[in-house]
Amino acid sequence: MISYRTTWPVFRLFDPETAHHLALRALALGLVSVPKEPEDPILASRLWGLDFPNPVGLGAGFDKHAEVMDAALALGFGFVEAGTVTPRPQSGNPRPRLFRLDEDEAVINRFGFNSQGLAAFAERLARRRNRGGSRGIAGANIGKNRDATDATADYVQCVERLSPLADYLVVNISSPNTPGLRALQSRSQIEGLLERLLAARARVMRDAPGRPPMLVKLAPDLEETELRDIAEVALALGIDGLIVANTTVDRPASLRSRHRGEAGGLSGRPVFEKNNACLSMLYQATGGRLPLIGAGGISSGADAYAKIRLGASLVQVYSALVFHGPELVGRIKRDLAAALRADGYSHLSEAVGAAHRQSPPAGRSAAG
Repeated sequence: MISYRTTWPVFRLFDPETAHHLALRALALGLVSVPKEPEDPILASRLWGLDFPNPVGLGAGFDKHAEVMDAALALGFGFVEAGTVTPRPQSGNPRPRLFRLDEDEAVINRFGFNSQGLAAFAERLARRRNRGGSRGIAGANIGKNRDATDATADYVQCVERLSPLADYLVVNISSPNTPGLRALQSRSQIEGLLERLLAARARVMRDAPGRPPMLVKLAPDLEETELRDIAEVALALGIDGLIVANTTVDRPASLRSRHRGEAGGLSGRPVFEKNNACLSMLYQATGGRLPLIGAGGISSGADAYAKIRLGASLVQVYSALVFHGPELVGRIKRDLAAALRADGYSHLSEAVGAAHRQSPPAGRSAAG
């Protein structure tokens, strides 16, 4: 194998979408490697019957078509999430649709759920499952086709096909790049949608030994009342968790890149505080009873620790890989483990939501 230090900088010589494809190809061919490190037991956790070796996951959007899940896990991630997948293949929005905001350590995308479709996606998951062995945790992020006349039917189709194949499912109703999609987050729509999806999962998995947890990925642009509505619905229906949060349509005044005015969803460093505010609200709204995955703006162990203290049981990274390379995964894990020990924790789970409790353990002042 060739070290990522040789391959990763080359990708940035190309336009962002071409670089993305080259990175996927290099991973698939085994041309990207990082030094192997043993997992620190302080970072292990068990959620939904799944054993996570560490809390740092690869967010959806990188491996849209479920092509490099195992190669990504080999970079040190505790779990990976493929997708978003739609029932039928679709090309998404026209190029250019991906922009690097180098000065801001940010990315804007308006892909629009470009997908090879459910059949190809499910076939790859099935092949992976049939290989058995030590596979690691892989989730599937599902969406609807742009021209769908019945959005719920699209999501039901994905749930029926992927429930036997994925370790967990994520209902993506928060991308800003598919017209009308975010309206599904309103209380009047999300309740009926999730009821049907949970019923579909139960129907498909009736005779199976287990069922994949179902999570919902939310936008960071929701009002507090909307977040509280979703928290109530999720708790009442038995949704397994929430991912907080997707990209934002906001454009902070601090952005410096010439691409700052491009349409689409903004991710990376500038969304960190905004997404953290949503995470904190949802942890309080759910009373810590619902596992949360914190996403948005993580580029260090301190960032991951801040999200955990605000209520995240797991975290996801994506945009920061563009700027820091795959070695970032190991660095986040090492620094996170050191921060937990410095603050007197013996296990990751003890720090989840600590920012909302009055008496943190003795030690240095914690982030968050």
